[in-house]
Amino acid sequence: QVQLVESGGGLVQAGASLRLSCAVSGRTFSRAVMGWFRQAPGKEREFVAAIYWSGGSTYYADSVKGRFTISRKNAKNTVTLQMNSLKAEDTAVYYCAADDWASYNDAKAYNYWGRGTQVTVSS
Repeated sequence: QVQLVESGGGLVQAGASLRLSCAVSGRTFSRAVMGWFRQAPGKEREFVAAIYWSGGSTYYADSVKGRFTISRKNAKNTVTLQMNSLKAEDTAVYYCAADDWASYNDAKAYNYWGRGTQVTVSS
C-alpha cells in the first residue's frame, strides 16, 4: 500500500524558514511527478511546487517562486520543500502528492496523497 507522510510543519514568524519532507513508501515512483499543494481555510487546494522523479525538472507557483525549493532524494524516496522568507499568506495545510501520469499542477489528477502538515506563519 502506498503511503505518503509529510513532516516539518509548524508555527513560525514571517521571514522565517521551514523545511517540509514527504516520505514515500509502498512502491517506487521511478517516473512519477511529486507535488506539493496547500489549502488554507475556506480556499481551494492550490499547487505549490512539483518535481519529476526522473530527470528532476521542477515547477513552482508564481506566489512561491524564488522563495521555495523542491528537491528529491531518490535513494531515500523522499521529497522536500524548503520554504524561505515565509509570509502570512503561506499559512495553510501542506500536502504531498504523487502520481505516475498527472499534470504537475492538477490536484485532481494525483492519485496518492499524504494527510498534510500545518504551516502557520504569524505576521
